[in-house]
Amino acid sequence: MTVTAMLAQYGAEDHDVARVRRLLAAEPDPWRRDLPLHLTASAFVVHPATRRVLLRWHERQQAWLQVGGHGDPGERDPLAVALREGREETGLPDLTPWPDDSLLQVAVVPVPAKGAEPAHEHADLRFVLATTQPEAIRPEKPEAPLRWLPVDEALEATGEANVREALSWVRRLLGA
Repeated sequence: MTVTAMLAQYGAEDHDVARVRRLLAAEPDPWRRDLPLHLTASAFVVHPATRRVLLRWHERQQAWLQVGGHGDPGERDPLAVALREGREETGLPDLTPWPDDSLLQVAVVPVPAKGAEPAHEHADLRFVLATTQPEAIRPEKPEAPLRWLPVDEALEATGEANVREALSWVRRLLGA
């Protein structure tokens, strides 16, 4: 499904969604990393049986966040990007959209400058993915540890308002 179709289903009319719609209208490739605002995709990985969520330490952001990142060249499907990034960052082989493939949240987030890369913004399209094998997690790299947490503890672990909002929705989905 295209980003435009996902946004139409999502239906929210908040400031971030409006910015993403303008980005899509103006840019033939809104995934290009050289744009000051570009698309990314991420996911909150859950283990429904234990009502836990997986968080990853993001060194650049200095925060516990969901998994996700940039589309590779030629990628256009945000759910496919979230699934690929989720598998790469967690090592979980069985990630699937949960409870369905709906977009959970759209959030525009600032990214600090690093080296030659200037500060910029990610228009992050967020999903929920589930695993039945939580013990199979393998961090992508040592400086990016992973933690399974009950949703209430995950809410305490992050200070990002948009992540806390998404985790509140995840809590409802899990019935936690």
